[in-house]
Amino acid sequence: MKQLKKIHLIVLFIIVFIQTVNAQHIKSVHGEYTYYVPENITLDIAKQTALQRAKVQALENEFGTVIMQNNLSHIENINGKSDIDFLTMGSSEVKGEWIENTEEPTFDITYVNNQLVVKCFIKGKAREILTAKPEFVAKVLRNGTTSIFESDSFKSGDDLFLSFKSPINGYLNVYLYDGNEHIVEMLPYRSETIGSTSIEGNHQYVFFSSKDATKGNEVDEYTITCNNNIELNQIILVFSENPFNKAISNDGLIEIKTFQKWLSKLKAQDKKAYSQIISIQVEP
Repeated sequence: MKQLKKIHLIVLFIIVFIQTVNAQHIKSVHGEYTYYVPENITLDIAKQTALQRAKVQALENEFGTVIMQNNLSHIENINGKSDIDFLTMGSSEVKGEWIENTEEPTFDITYVNNQLVVKCFIKGKAREILTAKPEFVAKVLRNGTTSIFESDSFKSGDDLFLSFKSPINGYLNVYLYDGNEHIVEMLPYRSETIGSTSIEGNHQYVFFSSKDATKGNEVDEYTITCNNNIELNQIILVFSENPFNKAISNDGLIEIKTFQKWLSKLKAQDKKAYSQIISIQVEP
């Protein structure tokens, strides 16, 4: 009996330890960003832009950035003499990822010298990225299925496709948010009863195209619509090295709050889970 209690205590200690370690990497963050809006940008798009940049600012304030620098050299022999050119390539990346909002973002909209200015304030939870994210390549395609059709600008009636390639094996889900109360589940396809789509490393995929379908999938194809003024839609990709279950949907539609809770829980529990948002502008 004492041995059984000892085992129970060890198991309880391990569970508490794991929960503590996970909690250490999730922090409360806040940020703000002031966006001076160009003349050709609508207010809705300006608010989305300010919101995304406020998130980045919050992550940068808490976790900082990684500065990466690579030196490339080119050696050319001219008339027996070596000429060496050096090229320095630098980039930076925020060391954190947004988990969820803890308060609704607020916006302060003003005009300065007849120019629209949108200031966004945001609070939420985020985690520090301790390992490198997989550098998958995702491209939204308009009216074609090769890379030359990549676009972030669509018109009502255009067909939408997605090309995707990952350097490692993993699992992928894709969603569409058009600013309404629901998220549209795009991948896995509606005919599939799986939690997430299996991805083979170094394989080029084109989704939402029947002619490019693999494994005999019954493909869902998408035509973009826009009934009002210019809209800003978001393609949301969720990728992990580990299999995961999708959010509960009703005929492919997920309530926005349900989706947010699902995504934040997934990221909190799976350190290999990452999301990427690709914004597209849609005109009538």
